Amino acid sequence: MRVILVANPKGGSGKTTLSINLAGYLASAGKRVAMLDLDRQKSATQWLATRGISLPKIELMREGQKENRDWLVIDSPAGLHGKNLERALKLAHKVVVPIAPSLFDIRASQEFLAALHAEKAVRKGHAFVGVVGMRVDPRTRAGVTLEQFMEQQELPVLAHLRNTQHYVNAAFEGKSLFDLPSHVAERDVEQWQNLIGWLDR
Repeated sequence: MRVILVANPKGGSGKTTLSINLAGYLASAGKRVAMLDLDRQKSATQWLATRGISLPKIELMREGQKENRDWLVIDSPAGLHGKNLERALKLAHKVVVPIAPSLFDIRASQEFLAALHAEKAVRKGHAFVGVVGMRVDPRTRAGVTLEQFMEQQELPVLAHLRNTQHYVNAAFEGKSLFDLPSHVAERDVEQWQNLIGWLDR
C-alpha cells in the first residue's frame, strides 16, 4: 500500500481540501483507496459520511487498523511535529505540503519544511516531499509572495490551485473535483496534472 501524508503544522492551510481531492482522484482512477483522518475536526470523516454510494468508493481507516488498499491518504493534524511527525514519515511514501498565500502560512511552512529536511525518512529518500500552493491568485501581493517563497524551496512545486468555489460546492455533496462533470471542473483538473504525474512516479 502506498501512503500519501498531507501535512502542514498550521490550521487552515488546506490540508483537508487537498486530502479529500487526492483520495477522490485516486478513486476515480480505479484505485482502492482509504483515508486516515487524524485531524481533530474530523472534516474528512464527515465528508466521507456524506459521499454517495454511486461515487467511486473511499474507505475510512481507523488509527491502528490494517487495510489492504492500493493507496492510503492521511489527513494530518495541525501542529504535527517531533515524534509524531517522525512516526508519520515512516509510513509515508509521498508527503504533500499545502501552503496558503499568507505571511503566517509561509512562515509556518518554512519552519516545517526545514524540519522535514532534517527527518531521517526524507534524508534517506524513503519519503518524497512536494509543495502545493493553495487558493493562489497570482495577481495579488500574497500570491506573488507565495510564488517567490516556493521558488526558493529545494522541493518540487507540484501545483498552484486557484481559489474557486468548485472545491467547496463539491465537498458539500461528498464529492471531489474529480467527481464533477468535466465541463465544470476542466480548468481546475488541468492544474492538478503535474501533481498527478508526481504521484505516479
